[in-house]
Amino acid sequence: MVDVTSSAVGDLQLRNLTKTFADFVAVDDLTLTIPKGSFFALLGPSGCGKTTTLRMIAGLEEPTSGSIHIGATDITYTKPYQRPVNTVFQNYALFPHLTIFENVAFGLRRRGIKDVEGAVTKTLALVELGHLKDRKPGQLSGGQQQRIAVARAIVNRPALLFLDEPLGALDLKLRRQMQIELKWIQTEVGITFVHVTHDQEEAMTMADTIAVMNKGRIEQMGSPVELYENPKTVFVANFLGQSNLIEAAVQTNSGAETSVDIHGSRIILPSSRNKSSKSKVLVGIRPEKINIQTAGSSVGKNSLSGGVVTDISFVGVSTQYQVEMPWKQEIMVFEQNDGGAPNIRKGDQVTLSWEPHFTFALDSEN
Repeated sequence: MVDVTSSAVGDLQLRNLTKTFADFVAVDDLTLTIPKGSFFALLGPSGCGKTTTLRMIAGLEEPTSGSIHIGATDITYTKPYQRPVNTVFQNYALFPHLTIFENVAFGLRRRGIKDVEGAVTKTLALVELGHLKDRKPGQLSGGQQQRIAVARAIVNRPALLFLDEPLGALDLKLRRQMQIELKWIQTEVGITFVHVTHDQEEAMTMADTIAVMNKGRIEQMGSPVELYENPKTVFVANFLGQSNLIEAAVQTNSGAETSVDIHGSRIILPSSRNKSSKSKVLVGIRPEKINIQTAGSSVGKNSLSGGVVTDISFVGVSTQYQVEMPWKQEIMVFEQNDGGAPNIRKGDQVTLSWEPHFTFALDSEN
């Protein structure tokens, strides 16, 4: 049999991949290419198909139809242990009775490699934990255990490394630190990382490319900036960050600008950011793009007046305002706490304004 572990090199390609369980379609005709050496994230809510996709790539689930290739090598039906794939789980799965050195060396020894000293030492140095090589996992913090789990996975130099919700057990501060470290490690070793998560911040912090999954399909794929600034569907707009989506009627849709009517107010946006061909759309604006001012004043070309502040929350870097508009819809506004925040209180009447290029429009029917 061909040694797939060493022969499979190149981009990961999923072709018309489908997985059904009885009458439930978990993954629906998924075609996707993940470039070699990239940091890729599959992002979506529970039940969207991302974990099933990972399990098929790892060989733990057999596809109902479709194929999986790494470069020119078809691994669709290759046994899991013969695939050049390693996984880092949320629970680390370290051997408690082995030292850190032996935990990292385990995969190499299992493959029959006798001289492991150089490879293990180099990998432990990469995760900056060489000085703890003689300790047991129980003597390490959660963050240190996570780094050892990564070291154990990458010491084998797999073609693919899966990160399956890897930071969920860590506290917020440590999780953010590990996000930066994992991105740095991926850049250093050059292995393709595929990160499966429901945490949008994790995906946006680490991944070069994000595929947002919903109901077994990819809703949209692109860089974190592209997905956040230019969502193509309501699902993506709401899942990646927060969006205010307001029903509107298209007035003009020609040339570079589109104008819409929102309850008597004329709002303009670049035509390139209008993702709908319908006369009724949902106009979207991110909360942090909106300026909130006392009634009658505005600092952006687009503005909506007559709002009443119903709630104010201080969250450190920003203050969040909830504003009820005359048509009874609540609009969220995030104002940076940089010393220039307006002196607005609950119950005040306000005007919301923003620049046209921050506005997008989506098909209201999806």
